[in-house]
Amino acid sequence: MTEHADTGQSLVVARERIAVVSGAALLAAGLILVTAVLPAEYAVDPFGVGRMLGLTAIGDVQRNLESFEATRGATATGAAIVAPQERAYQNETVEFKLAARDSFEYKYRLDKGEALLFSWKASGPVNYEFHAEPDGAPRGYAETYEKKSATETASGTLTAPFSGIHGWYWENTSGNDITIIVSAAGFYNMAHEFRKDAPPKTKTFQ
Repeated sequence: MTEHADTGQSLVVARERIAVVSGAALLAAGLILVTAVLPAEYAVDPFGVGRMLGLTAIGDVQRNLESFEATRGATATGAAIVAPQERAYQNETVEFKLAARDSFEYKYRLDKGEALLFSWKASGPVNYEFHAEPDGAPRGYAETYEKKSATETASGTLTAPFSGIHGWYWENTSGNDITIIVSAAGFYNMAHEFRKDAPPKTKTFQ
């Protein structure tokens, strides 16, 4: 009888010890969750321990990364990052004389999606228009990118929205001759110069 009583008592003690150990494990897990996991993973820090230990920085980084990815995804255009070219890269600097009260145009042929890096400078104020003539457009049709008066310099990058000729019209409104210097780089294969009362000049790039 005593042996059975001792055995029953031992089982009760064992169960109590298991319960205590289990409770302690659950308590420890809860503390780890509150003080480490929540601050690090979710930036939830009810007791401020995570911030003291620097754990909330992990959550901050994660949130910033998610915000960046969401913003980036919303503003992405889907344009190709790399556009391989079979045509040779071109780079030229050309100088033009423009008489008083005269005007002319200089344009590059670009396929759709090709980029043109450019810079030009005039020795005196000019009226200018940066525009393009799409392939197949009616004679005299042009799409204007930029138009300004009394300007002496401009620079930028153009990504051709369509295939055609893209370039500038300059008008010298002064009574003095001026010089215009144009620098351009890209994958163009032709350049055209147009002046009134003169046949067009075409330059081919290899």
